[in-house]
Amino acid sequence: MSKLKVVGEKSLTNSSRVVGLLAQLEKINTDPTESDNVRYVTSKILHLAQSQEKTRREMTTKGSTGMEVLLSTLENTKDLQTILNILSILVELVSSGGGRRASFLVAKGGSQILLQLLMNASKDSPPHEELMVQTHSILAKIGPKDKKFGVKARVNGALNVTLNLVKQHFQNYRLAFPCLQLLRVYSTNSVNAVSLGKNGVVELMFKIIGPFSKKNSGLMKVALDTLAALLKSKTNARRAVDRGYVQVLLTIYVDWHRHDNRHRNMLIRKGILQSLKSVTNIKLGRKAFIDANGMKILYNTSQECLAVRTLDPLVNTSSLIMRKCFPKNRLPLPTIKSSFHFELPIIPVTGPVAQLYSLPPEVDDVVDESDDNDDADLEAENEVENEDDLDQSFKNDDIETDINKLKPQQVPGRTVEELKMYEHLFPELIDDFQDYELISKEPKSLVFEGKVRGPIVVPTAGEEASGNSGSVKKGAVLKEKMFPKGEEAKEDGKGSGGQNRTASSAHSFSSDIVKALDRITLQTSPSQVGPRKDCGLPLSVLSCTKACPQVATCGSTLFEGRTVQLGKLCCTGVETEDDEDSESNSSVEQASSVEVPDGPTLHDPDLYIEIVKSTKSVPEYSEVAYPDYFGHIPPPFKEPILERPYGVQRTKIAQDIERLIHQCDIIDRVVYDLDNPNYDTPEEGDILKFNSKFESGNLRKVIQIRKNEYDLILNSDINSNHYHQWFYFEVSGMRPGVAYRFNIINCEKSNSQFNYAGRSAERL
Repeated sequence: MSKLKVVGEKSLTNSSRVVGLLAQLEKINTDPTESDNVRYVTSKILHLAQSQEKTRREMTTKGSTGMEVLLSTLENTKDLQTILNILSILVELVSSGGGRRASFLVAKGGSQILLQLLMNASKDSPPHEELMVQTHSILAKIGPKDKKFGVKARVNGALNVTLNLVKQHFQNYRLAFPCLQLLRVYSTNSVNAVSLGKNGVVELMFKIIGPFSKKNSGLMKVALDTLAALLKSKTNARRAVDRGYVQVLLTIYVDWHRHDNRHRNMLIRKGILQSLKSVTNIKLGRKAFIDANGMKILYNTSQECLAVRTLDPLVNTSSLIMRKCFPKNRLPLPTIKSSFHFELPIIPVTGPVAQLYSLPPEVDDVVDESDDNDDADLEAENEVENEDDLDQSFKNDDIETDINKLKPQQVPGRTVEELKMYEHLFPELIDDFQDYELISKEPKSLVFEGKVRGPIVVPTAGEEASGNSGSVKKGAVLKEKMFPKGEEAKEDGKGSGGQNRTASSAHSFSSDIVKALDRITLQTSPSQVGPRKDCGLPLSVLSCTKACPQVATCGSTLFEGRTVQLGKLCCTGVETEDDEDSESNSSVEQASSVEVPDGPTLHDPDLYIEIVKSTKSVPEYSEVAYPDYFGHIPPPFKEPILERPYGVQRTKIAQDIERLIHQCDIIDRVVYDLDNPNYDTPEEGDILKFNSKFESGNLRKVIQIRKNEYDLILNSDINSNHYHQWFYFEVSGMRPGVAYRFNIINCEKSNSQFNYAGRSAERL
């Protein structure tokens, strides 16, 4: 019988051997008298698990009961060697196969059983070193896969067990290493981090980390990672600041940066930066960082790392820390409310408009106090019990994740009866437009009945600075040419004869005046102050010598009864002798040569001007923006997307840091100020000219920082202190081939709808 049994065992496959061993172990693991057999079977399973991947895979496949048998034996046995065998088997299983096998062990209840084993083993004096090493190693691997691991460890009392082991054996590398790994997992839970901090874990970490050394670099790397996780707690961060550890971290980082010439310890250097990044999440940490000259230290070290591409993680982390610690400056504005104000007939009782009106005038609304209250609730994090999000400390706090908070308020500030007076302004809310003929088949004549409160200035593509006009005043008025209506139609209908007469009329004007015309000014005649129907002024007609593709009616009657000034865009056929205007004329001719595709005209500049005259603007603008006047003409070719240069963002951050380090290089000169109407723009040649005094323009103030760098401050909407997430302004005086930088410093928004594109699609 024994001979047949031996032959049968040899014929069994390896997979059936481990299955048989597991079945045998399941039968005898509850019998205390079979401890020797349990020890023998577990040693056999360990040998198979160490030698064959097939065995490890079979024990963790779906439907296999091998993991339950091992955990049940581990929970019931008291034999030390059997426990060590099973722990070694578990180490082999979770060390390979990625995180799937660790998750499989968690799903079978392995976390709770191992934590209980740790507590039982800690009662021995002294605790068995091999047992502690194996248990901590397994828990450090499966802990991140268990969402409730932090709560389980705290409830079982395992936090103090691991911490005491590190305190007593932090010079024992073999035992301290897995204990530090498990402390790092513990610290990802905010409540655990606070509890460990009160027991002196922060001070313990600074006993392990130190200056440059070639010994125990792995232990220092794990200690730095644990410290970075602990300092995410505001309580621990404040404790580190109070003990002066920010200066210590900077000193250690500089020492490692100087001695790590071959860049073999980049992970340790990055771990120090991660600790600095965590401690500077609070205001006290940022202040201590600046007081310790941290901005200059990280700036100099990061500039030395730019030449080595593999050190990009150090440069990026340093850039994030410096950007976060950069001091907040007050906006150079008297108030964040809009420069323009319009008295409302009815002020809402609640809402942002009501808050804006109820704000006392002596209150400084420009000061941002949001950074002063981040330490007020340091101890409140002790009560945080949401353990479902294990990675909560890695979330971006700047992004609102609650979609319900992003929805607009459904309750209006006023009653529906009060809002009915505005129904005619929003027909899309009450009409379905089914009975409307939206596309007109016959052209309709334009009838303008609006009131013009001042001159309407229309820019051209060839506009230059006012200094180029010499002694001739800008916007000079051409002499009126009076024609009967029949003669006007006759000229429009003729061919070359009519064009010759038009050319001769155009050349009769003074060439000096023609050179000064860089705008089209539409101004009401002095005798035409009253309504148009009551006046009998003759028709004023001016024609160009050359057709203009952008303006469809150029060469015909532009506006009745008004003085018309034609700019260079409509007079490109008139040759000038001034060399200063050669570049402007060439740009105008290039703009005029754009081919307009055949099809219906989507934008009529003349119609737009008439509509502008009837628009009631609070600032009473008299200038029309160039894009609004001519409309959009897409290029006939595909434009390539601009490739983003490598490292452009961190280069810009470094330039911003230089503003703090090298303050003597900053010009800090105001070149445009909407709040000060009497402000004179500097006339130096290298300074750009800014303008936003047209409809929808929202540039409020411009400050020159460096020769080619400007800080731009946007204006809020009328009767508001918000809504400056876009920009629209005019800039001139740029030189070809010169790079300019515009810092729109208050173009901010707390969130973006693009962050919810995927989530919205899922809900749909």
